[in-house]
Amino acid sequence: MPLKTSIFGSLISIILAGFIAVLSSEGGLTILGIPSLIFCAIYSFSVHWIFFIHGYFYQTEHYFDATGSLTYISLSLILIVTSCFSISEYGFNPYSFIIGSMVIIWAIRLGSFLFKRVKDVGQDIRFLEMKKDFFWFLMTWTLSGLWVFLTYTAGLLAMTSVNLESSFSYYQYFCLILGSTFWIIGFGIEVISDHQKKIFRQNISNKGNFIKSGLWSWSRHPNYFGEIVLWLGIAIIALPLMEGFKYIVLISPVFVYFLLTRVSGIPMLEKSSDRKWADDLDYIEYKKNTPILFFKKPSL
Repeated sequence: MPLKTSIFGSLISIILAGFIAVLSSEGGLTILGIPSLIFCAIYSFSVHWIFFIHGYFYQTEHYFDATGSLTYISLSLILIVTSCFSISEYGFNPYSFIIGSMVIIWAIRLGSFLFKRVKDVGQDIRFLEMKKDFFWFLMTWTLSGLWVFLTYTAGLLAMTSVNLESSFSYYQYFCLILGSTFWIIGFGIEVISDHQKKIFRQNISNKGNFIKSGLWSWSRHPNYFGEIVLWLGIAIIALPLMEGFKYIVLISPVFVYFLLTRVSGIPMLEKSSDRKWADDLDYIEYKKNTPILFFKKPSL
């Protein structure tokens, strides 16, 4: 990748995160004297840059996905602890525990799953050339830091809000129940589809074949559909805490959808699958009858 492109990509990531953090930080907690959302953006990039140094020095991408999960988990714990210490000043914020717990559960499950997968395979082919180029590799880790912050930003806003009412309003209860339902459904879909694909690949007779059973008969990428739904759920939970410029944090589920459907998720996998099974009539039929993302009941 051209040097200018790599540097430009990193700078745009930092500027975008900073812009959203500044607009949504007013009226929130401060951490080490820094407005909470700005602190979260700085923290997310810093963790990824530290692990980038290790990854580039040892020419390894094995900890790339795990670093994202570590950032989600550690950032959640930092905000939960900060919220606890702020109870006497601002009162109890239940969102820090509700959303923080959801994100920790999701990150532990997905991070361990992806880390084990790359260890079993031995390498991630996406990084074969990338990790040899300092600025290209750096941009990728910077984008991962942006991914954590933007994906989590709606939840972060709710977790760091202050001066909340002592009890939930009907609107807050409605958003909490609706959002939690979305999160549970999305998380369940992601876990089940990942497990189904893992079992499929462990069967030696399936070597070289593509999966089209279980949830994979309803969608070509059910795990990504589940991830989009669960982050939409978190944004819905946080909705009552938004006002004015803070509505910008609704970029969270939009960013997840855009990233998975237009950038690093589905497009890359679709190209890889098309190369492998371009002449396979069964694959052509599967692709024709199965939606790329949203669920559709398979025809009998």
